[in-house]
Amino acid sequence: MVKTDLFSENTELNDNLNKPLSAKLYPEKLDEFIGQEHILGKEKLLYRAIESDRLGSVIFFGPPGTGKTALAKIVAQKTKSEFIETNAVTVGVVEIRKIIEAAYSRIKLYNRKTILLLDEIHHFNRSQQDALLPDVEKGNIILIGITTENPYFYVNSALLSRSTVFEFKPLSKENLREIVNRIITDKNRGLGTYNIDISDDAITHIINSSEGDARKAINAIEIGVLTTAPDSSGKIRFDLKTAEESIQRKFIVYDKNGDQHYDHISAYIKSLRGSDPDAALYWLAKMLAAGEDPRFIARRLIIAASEDIGNADPNAVVVATAVLQSVEFVGMPEARIPLAQGTVYIATAPKSNASYIALGKAEAELETANLQEVPVHLKDATGDSKSRGHGKGYKYPHSFPGHYVVQEYMPGNKTFYTPSDQGYEIEIGKRLKQWQTIKSQSQNKK
Repeated sequence: MVKTDLFSENTELNDNLNKPLSAKLYPEKLDEFIGQEHILGKEKLLYRAIESDRLGSVIFFGPPGTGKTALAKIVAQKTKSEFIETNAVTVGVVEIRKIIEAAYSRIKLYNRKTILLLDEIHHFNRSQQDALLPDVEKGNIILIGITTENPYFYVNSALLSRSTVFEFKPLSKENLREIVNRIITDKNRGLGTYNIDISDDAITHIINSSEGDARKAINAIEIGVLTTAPDSSGKIRFDLKTAEESIQRKFIVYDKNGDQHYDHISAYIKSLRGSDPDAALYWLAKMLAAGEDPRFIARRLIIAASEDIGNADPNAVVVATAVLQSVEFVGMPEARIPLAQGTVYIATAPKSNASYIALGKAEAELETANLQEVPVHLKDATGDSKSRGHGKGYKYPHSFPGHYVVQEYMPGNKTFYTPSDQGYEIEIGKRLKQWQTIKSQSQNKK
């Protein structure tokens, strides 16, 4: 019998009532777990280890709301070991040592192992991690470390070498849709007892805005349902407007496979070309808010750097390439920061399409004129080809003053590239003019 008075209630019942929906919806077994198929397929090591209760020390890392804690809770349900849950932010070395002593006694007296769930393990400093190391190594404690940070940067190598690292990835839109459907139909742990009429637009907006984070999606559905009054028929109408309010994000009409996709990237590129950083940043922000692939934008930035800036600022393509690498390495949402930096750089750089035009002229020459053979003195002169006269008469430019010498590099003496009067191309133009003077003087001597 539970003792009660005016100031106490059944603690377990009270805790359950106060739990957010995301905590109530934790899956109770592996078959209920949604997502992370790359590590939790039935044939995968992690699935087999949990099912057979043979899990060793592990580190789960990945973005928020991807199932790291949920999976640890399944381990707690499944294992016959003692399961202790704590957080690296609130626990110190003294508490860790007490947990270790209790774990050692449990093995000695009852031959029972201890699993320690340590959330936010990246907050543990080196001395705290070192306190765990000997007992993790001996198997007195099985560690489940959870972190949103890359453990290879924050967890010491000795502890990592004694653990298996599993990376959790953002949930797919299909995963999130399955979770949303579970929320609105589950009568025991979800909102299935409510009479909810949720529109497809609302679901799609919440899924797109959640960016692979199940907790975001669950919280948005929960607050939207619980704060919306039923209509006269008793139904809770969860429409697009409710979804926008619930997740605090405006719905943006944007079809990534249709005209909206091409129209917005076109506006972005033309704003870059037109040297308007503010407009370019606006279209960038809108595309990212609508869920456009940041790698697609970064690739277009590289093309703009070469097509519209070229050698007016040779660093532009270097910056744009670095942006793409940053986007690949960092991921969203932080990837928007290097994208913004690159956008401003490309938009404000001096512009020239001279290289792009020159390529077009060279390509047109291939189509309209006779194809030219490589002059003998320019042919490869290695191996047997040298005995056939290849390379004979070639002048090595570095052996001449100014590292330049007049010789034929293409029959017909065509000109395709004309540098602009912008940025570094001014210097290129001066150099080409100097070489042209040397050529003219050489021809006059003949």
